[in-house]
This record gives sequence, structure tokens and C-alpha cells, in this order.
Amino acid sequence: MIVSANEIKTKGVSFFSKLLETADELIINVRGKNKYVVLDMARYQQFRQQELDLAHMLAMQDIKEGRYKVQTAKEHANELINAL
Repeated sequence: MIVSANEIKTKGVSFFSKLLETADELIINVRGKNKYVVLDMARYQQFRQQELDLAHMLAMQDIKEGRYKVQTAKEHANELINAL
């Protein structure tokens, strides 16, 4: 469901609760462009958990395929500083 930023301004944040009773997500349209997505907390946590699960899976795959290196914390910090 798409709502305009102006609707939110006039109806307030409680407007989200009412709309999220019938929609999984709200897209906020600002000056004719879709800019933001609003989810209820349970749905957000589900997305976040899936994102973390994917990151873990990809890290484990990198380890399995040898795409990593071993270094001390100081070496790692220096590498990060040099990258800046």
C-alpha cells in the first residue's frame, strides 16, 4: 500500500497502525517518489533475522572455500586504517 507523506503529516503516526492491520508494508511516497517503507516490528524482525542468516551462510561458505585470512587484531586495524 502506498501513502503520501502529506497523509502522514495530517493523520499522524497512528495512521500507520490502522493501515498495517490490512497491509504487510506501507510505502511512503514523497513528492511523487517512493522513498520509505514502514513495517510492523514483527515483520521487520523477520526480515532482519533472514538477513543475518544469509550473512552467516555466506561467511560459512567463504570459510569452507578458503576465502579468508588469518591476522592479528593489530594487523587488521592497520589494514583498515590504510584502506581509509
